[in-house]
Amino acid sequence: MELPETNVIVSELTFTLYQRPLHPELFNIHRKRIIKTANYEAQIWVTGCSHVVSVFAGDLCLSELITAPNQILPRRGLVERFRFSGQRSHKCTLAKGLSYITDFQIEKMSPNLYKQSHADLEKFARNRGIFVKYPERAVAGLEPFTYIDFEARKDELHIHAFHAYPDQVTIIKTQSLFDFH
Repeated sequence: MELPETNVIVSELTFTLYQRPLHPELFNIHRKRIIKTANYEAQIWVTGCSHVVSVFAGDLCLSELITAPNQILPRRGLVERFRFSGQRSHKCTLAKGLSYITDFQIEKMSPNLYKQSHADLEKFARNRGIFVKYPERAVAGLEPFTYIDFEARKDELHIHAFHAYPDQVTIIKTQSLFDFH
């Protein structure tokens, strides 16, 4: 397994939303999870200090991802793409009752707060979600990591993702809601 790219500049990372599935060969998947409910199926991939979430409901698919600037991605099905900077919200409603909302923020912190956030999220992940750390990429004793927490309800999927970049002592936090009403 390839090591994740952790020395990217956070503000150069891209948030992308597609109305289509993406091929797994485009990504270095470190861990994955499949969620199935009566109304939808979701695939969550941890792709280093980033992620891909694809949700399938009937003949619809919506995929959100965070990628490094050099990631090769298709143009077909692109709904939205923007770089991370500050705090942002995005909402869209698709045909057939599928709506999507996301919020994200970039949190620059002290090394002590970074370590504490790492410890707290890793402890929380013992009971739920996906936690992947990369100790071989540590910088000054701080490890890069990704934590994705999710809550699958009958008509909704909630995703909370945390991607940590130790060289910038920064954590990207995203919160997404896929709603099937």
